[in-house]
Amino acid sequence: MHVPDGFINAPVSVAAGVVAAGAVAVSLRGARRELGGSAVALAGAERTAPLAGLVAAFIFAVQMLNFPVAAGTSGHLLGGALAAILVGPFTGVLCIAVVLLMQGLLFADGGLTALGVNITVMGVVTVVVAYALFRGLVTVLPRGRRSITVASFVAAVVSVPAAAGAFTLIYAIGGTTDVPVGKVLTAMVGVHGLIGIGEAVITMLTVGAVVAVRPDLVHGARGLSTPLKLRIGGELVDAEPAAAPAPVAARSPRKLWLTGLVTALVLAGFVSFYASASPDGLEKVAADQGIDKNTEEHAAAGSPLADYGVEDVSDPRISGGLAGVIGVGATVVVGSGIFWAVRRRRTTDAGPTRVPESV
Repeated sequence: MHVPDGFINAPVSVAAGVVAAGAVAVSLRGARRELGGSAVALAGAERTAPLAGLVAAFIFAVQMLNFPVAAGTSGHLLGGALAAILVGPFTGVLCIAVVLLMQGLLFADGGLTALGVNITVMGVVTVVVAYALFRGLVTVLPRGRRSITVASFVAAVVSVPAAAGAFTLIYAIGGTTDVPVGKVLTAMVGVHGLIGIGEAVITMLTVGAVVAVRPDLVHGARGLSTPLKLRIGGELVDAEPAAAPAPVAARSPRKLWLTGLVTALVLAGFVSFYASASPDGLEKVAADQGIDKNTEEHAAAGSPLADYGVEDVSDPRISGGLAGVIGVGATVVVGSGIFWAVRRRRTTDAGPTRVPESV
């Protein structure tokens, strides 16, 4: 659903850019809490920052895997639901923003003047809708891993047509072609309803896999296990998380991080060659309805990585694979750097933590 340059006029693109910038600013502030947390949770935050960079890289990789959804149409992961559930809604918005920035600057995917539109539609809308629905479902469903995966599926499947509706609203205000909004809305929501099913399956399987091995690293699974109780003065109270620390080896996210990174590299570097070549949902609707008449050439069209290929590498399999690997590497480095800086600022602002003396 990457909106190219020329679909939306300049004033509305600027307005969407302001909205996106505001959302990123709010998310930076919120991500400090998600990555830094309270003084007691700082150790956990040290694991969350690199995981957030990995989530961004994984979403980049999976977005290269277009899957067929209808005759002549494909879809790909948007990733808002997945990011919000794994690392939190504020950090999730930042993950999608990093992915879209890397795609736009390096691979000429998604217009640069439309970056604000893309962040608003693919990042903010999907994260807000998905996480609100996810939290609501987790609240009413029985506590357990199955509830997390079910809620992940439902949240993801709804977030995609919600994003399609958001794009249609922006098009209704600032579209550069004269196509009836009703036709655009029907086509967009219809095809993206199907794409949402694929999004939901990917999100459910990924969240379920991480929850199965490391529920402590999943933002949406916090509180999944029953807290340890201690009897003090004849009353049962919840023990502090630090009262029963896990073994050092169990606390380290290194194994999960390496597994996730290798998976992302394999998906982007090898599996992406077998992705569907059909146009994605927005491209198909744009061509069918005629809203692509004023599409402009991408400002980064001359990039050596444009269109997910490496310039001067003639073999399409090697060219695409190298581009995917470079993209994953760039995204994990940039994303991890940003989240590390956000977490470090939170830790610095909080000041040194005084450990209470034992009684």
